[in-house]
Amino acid sequence: MAGNTSQIFSKVGVIGSCKLQAANTATDGTGTLDAAGTATTTTGHLGTLFVADGTNGGRVERIRFMAEGTNVATVARIFVNNNSTNGTAMNNTLIAEVALPATTASNNSLINASVIEVPTPPQLTTLDLTAFPLVLPPSYKLMVCLGTAVASFWDVTAIGGSY
Repeated sequence: MAGNTSQIFSKVGVIGSCKLQAANTATDGTGTLDAAGTATTTTGHLGTLFVADGTNGGRVERIRFMAEGTNVATVARIFVNNNSTNGTAMNNTLIAEVALPATTASNNSLINASVIEVPTPPQLTTLDLTAFPLVLPPSYKLMVCLGTAVASFWDVTAIGGSY
């Protein structure tokens, strides 16, 4: 059977999100996985960022990080999970780490001096753009966590679609 020779577009747009505050120091994707759209406020937890369609899979075009207020510098780790328990490290793959700067809450200036996106828009700096769009098999998940706890939240949004 011949492979697909036509460009594939997503059937419906999907925006997945989570709020991160607590740290998960495990660098293998293990820990308690919180549901999509919830706040991760307990140490050792990860946020569910995106879940691919259960039949046809999905794709993620980009991931955006926005601080809600005053935070210390930290790192965000993004993992792909193969739809099995994330408590088993072999089911998770670390695909990206993103340095998140210290931020200061303000009502008269930007908290986020620049938008932090993966992949980084080419006009800012060159990053590995070859990983995006990220095409996920059916029911695979994107998970995200912080390396250091922060006082306020980081809002993380995945923008993509389902096939």
